[in-house]
Amino acid sequence: MSAIVDFLEGRGPDAAGRTIEAVLGFGPRPLEHHHDFIQWLFPLPEPSRAVPTAPIVSPGDIETLRSSPAAQFNLARARTHMIWFYETTDHWLKPEDHNHLRITRIIRSLRLLVGDREADGFRRRIADRIAQEKLVINPESLRRWSAA
Repeated sequence: MSAIVDFLEGRGPDAAGRTIEAVLGFGPRPLEHHHDFIQWLFPLPEPSRAVPTAPIVSPGDIETLRSSPAAQFNLARARTHMIWFYETTDHWLKPEDHNHLRITRIIRSLRLLVGDREADGFRRRIADRIAQEKLVINPESLRRWSAA
């Protein structure tokens, strides 16, 4: 198995030695201030520009993660945790913020590893939060979220 599969199935740590349980226990402050966990919770098939040492999912990893009950359960928990974070914090609610790139990653990873319904549902929850605050988000972020 790969390190990312082991992590998402709850059998191994991330590069910092944290388990998925530890990361899913992060409150708002660690979620905002740690920049090396999101690539483990929501991996993609290309390297991260922010954390070049982050894992990359291979086609085999994708197949394994899509068919793994443990990984699907943990991806659902990660999705719920990040929805909670974005619905209960407001520091990211501005025209431009690094969290906008995280949101793009989450949508793309969910689409790849879980499915369209979950990815689109996450994007809708973010859009609802923005609408609730009557904010204007930069068009580039909105474009990235739609394309993810």
